[in-house]
Amino acid sequence: MPRTRVALAAAVAMVGIAALAGCSKPSGESSTTSAPAPSATPPTGDFGSATQAGPGKIKLDITVNGGQPVYGDPTAGKEVFNQCMSCHSTKAGVNNVGPSLHGIIGRRAGSVANFTYSSANKSSGVVWTEQELYTYLESPQKTIPGTYMTFLGVKDPQKRADVIAYLQQDPG
Repeated sequence: MPRTRVALAAAVAMVGIAALAGCSKPSGESSTTSAPAPSATPPTGDFGSATQAGPGKIKLDITVNGGQPVYGDPTAGKEVFNQCMSCHSTKAGVNNVGPSLHGIIGRRAGSVANFTYSSANKSSGVVWTEQELYTYLESPQKTIPGTYMTFLGVKDPQKRADVIAYLQQDPG
């Protein structure tokens, strides 16, 4: 791995952005934890406004509480994505500390060219649907134990829906 990438990853970790922005570990580190199979069970709980249609919101291919639809606002999602930008890009082929998120909907986990993933991501079998992203973004380490993504997650269901709506429109 090029020294500049290692230096960048170390700098990001030292200022605490890794814990806040979802950055990956530098390549060369391995994971000994294998990922569980993705869950097909829709999440349950209090989803507040994420389940309510409204101006600017689009219906996502996500269901919660036994079939209730989820709506996201791509404009609000762009604001949520600001915390991801220190590690991820939406431009095709632009990998930073984290992989490019261009075209993530429908892509297999661990498949972006020229990016080093954990074995947990590569072997997870996950295809990034809107539903999978919704679950993953709540708690990446819980969803794919051993992932290099150290981001603690987006607990607010509306913010998760909004960022997915933004990415679904493929802003790259």
